[in-house]
Amino acid sequence: MSDSADYKKLQKGSMCAELDADEAQVLSGKMGVRELKDGELLIKEGDSDNSLFILAAGKLAVISKGANGTENVVYTMKEGECAGTRAFVDRTPRKATLRAVGNATVFTLSPDDFEKLVDSHPRIVYKVMRALFRITHTNLMRMNQESQVLSNYIHKKQGRF
Repeated sequence: MSDSADYKKLQKGSMCAELDADEAQVLSGKMGVRELKDGELLIKEGDSDNSLFILAAGKLAVISKGANGTENVVYTMKEGECAGTRAFVDRTPRKATLRAVGNATVFTLSPDDFEKLVDSHPRIVYKVMRALFRITHTNLMRMNQESQVLSNYIHKKQGRF
């Protein structure tokens, strides 16, 4: 496999759908590629690596530790989705573990490499940051909806329980 991200696969993902082919090629040139085997960790909760991850092939389990230390799969990522938006923007430690479910290919982007595009390709930076906001907002809306459904279940409102 190549050491650089495939710009055509990159464009199919939620973060880069707005980029034209030339812009996607520029961004892919700043990215790395990680090949993971089934069960291999990409990143562990608490790690300080602030890279953004885009799942190019396969699946990734998003795992959070419970209060008693047990691991809980809270989401399974599909191709084209990205992870690590908060750590990428805020440069704070990871809040979840990412583990391959089967073999997986992940494109990586460090904040430092991304920021190098600010002067030379500001439209790319703008489009990616807008997409990151949209992705984060969508995740927040999904979590709010799930929280409301759980609350309705607990209080036995608005449904057949």
